[in-house]
Amino acid sequence: MMNYIETIWPYAADAWRPVLEILILAVTIYYVFRFLRGTRGWPIVIGFVVVLLALFAVTTLLKLAVLQLLLGAFSTFFVFAVLVIFQPELRRLLAELGNLPLFATTHEKRESIEVIIETCERLAEVKIGALIAIEQSIQLFEAVESGVKVDCEATPEMLETIFFPNNAIHDGGVIIRGDRIAYAACIFPLTARQDLNKSLGTRHRAAIGLSEETDAVVVAVSEETGAISHAYKGQLIRGVTLEELRSFLTSVIVQPAEPDRGGVIEWLRRPFRVRQTASPTVVTKHEPLPAAKKNAH
Repeated sequence: MMNYIETIWPYAADAWRPVLEILILAVTIYYVFRFLRGTRGWPIVIGFVVVLLALFAVTTLLKLAVLQLLLGAFSTFFVFAVLVIFQPELRRLLAELGNLPLFATTHEKRESIEVIIETCERLAEVKIGALIAIEQSIQLFEAVESGVKVDCEATPEMLETIFFPNNAIHDGGVIIRGDRIAYAACIFPLTARQDLNKSLGTRHRAAIGLSEETDAVVVAVSEETGAISHAYKGQLIRGVTLEELRSFLTSVIVQPAEPDRGGVIEWLRRPFRVRQTASPTVVTKHEPLPAAKKNAH
């Protein structure tokens, strides 16, 4: 018996290495697929994979050596194509890895949410346009082209003053950092999507664009209709009520920071909590956008 144990022991002692490798690969593949699922480049990658698998199957069964060689070379270019397609998502993921700890307390975040809710309510009543980005783990000033440093307490009165049409800095977006207004008059990057409604205004396209490149939550108020919208992870939901906005902001901003949900495990789960993979990029809930409306909102 001892001889048998001594014989198999070297093999058993090394067995944990392949098991660990398989576990790491499985977890990595799982989270990569969950992160990419529902993004704008996901259907393209699925199509590429299906075509490649079909071609590999045909060339293997028919023993087409030349095509097999070409497909092997093409697989290298496919990796670079994936990197280009998912460049915004990968940049956001790497930025989140470098900014894991959230600086704002739960109390500050709840207060900021109420400030934004009250601001949207006031601006929507008088139909004053607004674009508010709530900074999370990724610093937003690196993602905008310009802006005026404000660094003051975030209050509904101050936000109303900034977005008042006759104000010198009313045009552009505002960045909320914790419980303070960090920058105003910021130009957010527009989304590059070509499948959006042509009547969708610049303000909403900027909200989608910033949410594609960062983990920020962007709230927009239409100056033509007073409708309230929010964008997150590249998805725009239009025509939400104040209660729906409060519920959404709480689920994204406050709940991930609760003490019993923190840490690395929560970070791994956080990018997928709110993403609605089956939903389109733009969802209109209560306020259909007439075709005659232009890019003023």
